[in-house]
Amino acid sequence: MTDTRSEFQELLHDQISNEFSASQQYIALGVWYDAHDMPQMARHFYEQAVEERNHAMMIVQYFLDRDIDVRIPSAEAPITEFADYQEPIALALAQEKQVTEQIVALASSARDSGDYLGEQFMQWFLKEQVEEVASMTTLQTIAERAKGNLFDLENFVERELNNAAGGGTDPAEPAAAGGNL
Repeated sequence: MTDTRSEFQELLHDQISNEFSASQQYIALGVWYDAHDMPQMARHFYEQAVEERNHAMMIVQYFLDRDIDVRIPSAEAPITEFADYQEPIALALAQEKQVTEQIVALASSARDSGDYLGEQFMQWFLKEQVEEVASMTTLQTIAERAKGNLFDLENFVERELNNAAGGGTDPAEPAAAGGNL
């Protein structure tokens, strides 16, 4: 295994922690909604947690495939207390925007360093972040329009987010170490 990493590879290694931290944050949001009897919102965020975990494991697999040393880093402690049902959604949207900035910086670093394999690897993540920010933006808009009617919000999430996942796997999606959950 190669012990020395390029700047891009160092940033990508750091992203493993960012993805695991995002996963932990989504678990915390799911738990908060579960504790407030909002099962559809809870399910949505539990599924988001698995997706972020899978993203971290895709990066791990990338390092394994490239024969580059990889270590599993720690994750940041999540925020667990919120004033109302809209705060977790705002946090999730802010988190997705931050991850988008991280992914753009990674793609830029790969390009700047001439790491064409790294740049190609980042393309799927760029597309994924556009979808994630759009989805969280829509969820925030619907939550605001619900004006406290949590039944409407729960119905929207069940109808549009939780049951819309059907469509199959993206053939360009990178493999995750150990397989996607």
